[in-house]
Amino acid sequence: MIKIFFLGTPNFVQPIKDQLAKHFTLVDSAKEADLGVVAAHGKILPKEELQTPKHGFINIHPSLLPKYRGPSPIQSAILNGDQISSISIIKMDEEVDHGPILYQEKMALSGIDTFDTLSKKMFQRAAEVLPKIIEDFIAGKIKPTEQNHAEAIFCSLLTRDSGYFDINNPPDPKTLDRMIRAYYPWPGVWTKWKGKIVKFYPEEKIQMEGKKVLTLRDFLNGYPDFPITSLSR
Repeated sequence: MIKIFFLGTPNFVQPIKDQLAKHFTLVDSAKEADLGVVAAHGKILPKEELQTPKHGFINIHPSLLPKYRGPSPIQSAILNGDQISSISIIKMDEEVDHGPILYQEKMALSGIDTFDTLSKKMFQRAAEVLPKIIEDFIAGKIKPTEQNHAEAIFCSLLTRDSGYFDINNPPDPKTLDRMIRAYYPWPGVWTKWKGKIVKFYPEEKIQMEGKKVLTLRDFLNGYPDFPITSLSR
């Protein structure tokens, strides 16, 4: 039985761990592993650790690499209005999302996906195909394909302020819609108006600080002088 050492943090990568546990033996120490598997781990592994498992580490990255290397690929795809993204499985090297590609599968973006829905969708699909890829990779049946590094695009680490905008200079409705979907549920889209924080949610929902979430229509009934009248395209 193939031994796997898994590193993955968010809840949305749980399907990956479940499939690995179903098809292989999960181990707690990389030294015992035939292969390391990383999914949304968020930390760069040093060369010594990458070489610890017998066959090294592979990484599941939710973008059409070399596009959107880095920590926010799903958010970047939504923000930029991309119609296609991808699950990319790569052999890890010392650089961020730089290693050769073992598998890519394109996925269409719906235009209404949030980070929450799209991350779950992408890692669920990755979990479905991963066991066969691991078996073929360890058996030497997959020839890794070098990425076109000249086309690499990097995305940045998000902070709480990534979702802030100035209410006196708000984004256009299309951009705001993309921001709301990309940054849901974290860091969220927000602004300040009359000394209060106003938060924005998918499906035309909005919330004044200290108040309950309302539809935009109901919000405007209570605050008719609010400067934004549309949250969608």
